[in-house]
Amino acid sequence: MTDFKIVTAYTIFPLETIEAARAKMIHRGVRMLLVVDDQNHILGLITTSDLSSEKPMQVVQTQGVRHSDVMVKDIMTPREKLEVLCMEDLQKACVGDIVHTLKSHGRQHALVVERAEDRSQILRGMFSVSQISRQLGAPLETAGVARTFAELGVELGR
Repeated sequence: MTDFKIVTAYTIFPLETIEAARAKMIHRGVRMLLVVDDQNHILGLITTSDLSSEKPMQVVQTQGVRHSDVMVKDIMTPREKLEVLCMEDLQKACVGDIVHTLKSHGRQHALVVERAEDRSQILRGMFSVSQISRQLGAPLETAGVARTFAELGVELGR
């Protein structure tokens, strides 16, 4: 797990462009940014997979904007749809459980939260498929079944 008590979690605002997100990911050497508001509340996340998916083109077509004007908020995964694991549950889990959770949801990342003294949830860290894969020394594939023709085209092009 990437522990956010030790490692910085990089963030971006929802009204920044996806090109700004891509540049920030490249500069920081990460594949995921947390999307936050002005009070640093998590709104969602954006990944390199989002940037290279059909989502930006869908926004271009439906909103009639240029690709360079597509914003993070348009393609991010909102907080409500994120995979979230509780720190308490992880104390009983093994690596296989985490990999299974990521695979079953077709996700590259899962956030880890812990309870504060006031019972609120605090973001503690994150699991990423790429990190687990590096540590295991074996490739892991979590991609789900293609849901659209565009996704199918991407899969067939590999």
